[in-house]
Amino acid sequence: MKGETQSHHHRSTPKIVLLVTILFALLIIISLYNPFLSQPLLLLSSRTTSSSSSSSSSSDDAVVVARKEDDLAVDPRAAETCDIFTGEWVPNPRAPYYTNKTCWAIHEHQNCMKYGRPDDGFMKWRWKPHGCELPLFNPAQFLELVRGKSMAFVGDSVARNQMQSMICLLSRVEYPIDVSHTPDENYKRWRYLTYNFTLANFWTPHLVKSMESDPNGPSKTGLFSLHLDQADDKWTSEAGEFDYLIISAGHWFYRSLVFYENSKIVGCHFCLLENVPDLTKFYGYRKAFRTAFKAINGLKNYKGITYLRTYTPSHFEGGIWNQGGNCLRTRPSRSNETTLADENLELYMIQVEEFRKAEQEGREKGLKYRLLDTTQAMLLRPDGHPSRYGHWAHENVTLYNDCVHWCLPGAIDTWGDILLEMLKTEGRRSREEKLRFSDRKLKA
Repeated sequence: MKGETQSHHHRSTPKIVLLVTILFALLIIISLYNPFLSQPLLLLSSRTTSSSSSSSSSSDDAVVVARKEDDLAVDPRAAETCDIFTGEWVPNPRAPYYTNKTCWAIHEHQNCMKYGRPDDGFMKWRWKPHGCELPLFNPAQFLELVRGKSMAFVGDSVARNQMQSMICLLSRVEYPIDVSHTPDENYKRWRYLTYNFTLANFWTPHLVKSMESDPNGPSKTGLFSLHLDQADDKWTSEAGEFDYLIISAGHWFYRSLVFYENSKIVGCHFCLLENVPDLTKFYGYRKAFRTAFKAINGLKNYKGITYLRTYTPSHFEGGIWNQGGNCLRTRPSRSNETTLADENLELYMIQVEEFRKAEQEGREKGLKYRLLDTTQAMLLRPDGHPSRYGHWAHENVTLYNDCVHWCLPGAIDTWGDILLEMLKTEGRRSREEKLRFSDRKLKA
């Protein structure tokens, strides 16, 4: 009997070992394909690493964040063929990844939760391109890609809005220090010490040299003189030192404008001046981008990548911005519910046309241009603006119902998702170009 028991024990032991091995293998496979289950393993890994090394750096921690946050892995080949700029907004209940209490970089007028916005559903969406996935923003991965580099946002307050979104997205890994050259809030510089990465913004609402000639103007919002053939040297004088320039402009061209070329008045947009033809805002918009791109192509020693961040429509309903218009929707639109049309379409097409011309000219000088096309995605987000929740109710502000800028956290954070994917694609392009060049040298 004793021998039979021992024999049975020896026969069952391999089965138990085999069963345990299979279960362990299944757990590993499940954890690899399910990010929610894999997180405890990653956390355990990070604790083990930290306990075994007394000199773990913030970049080591960043790797853990990278593994945890990169939920939506995408096939590089699919990314090359997929248009990440067309798609739909789909629910993302895990968002947001920061709050107005954890990020100090949020501009007061975009701090919607502070000023009492009653709903939070506008924060819980992600952009889903047709035919592929767009990974959620991975702050550690982004910072590794831009290590030792610099990025400038050139434009108006929506450009600043984008930069502040970026700071908040990166705050899960590191906060920057202020290294601004001036106390002027319109020209800020931030440096991420661990990564030697600099972010900057240059306030230039028209991209070209402009000045307010009449604070009232025909529309009571100021009359501005624009020198359409002179780029604003407040940004061009420093742009050449950056590795990435993100150029944008739009809503300030709706104000009353007088256009100058060769220091002479050639026309205007709604200026109501005698003997001055109304050439419309579209004329000024085209000439401003043409001049800005020409200035970039003429920069000495500039070898960076220029991104055009395309026009983002406002969503005023029931009136224009200074006549009671508001944006009170609480859900994104579907792509079949609205379309880019009229003035929005005209402004977008002007940008793209001038971008294509500049891209061709820049290519001859070895410069790179990329289209950061946010227009379609943001057209579908009438729910993402501050509306009346960018200030206290008793405050007297110019833009009382704000349907131009974007709440933080919110829809604008998706621009980080898109930009990171473009940077990753850029890396793949560079490697392929180097391989092709090496191959040509071998054949030669």
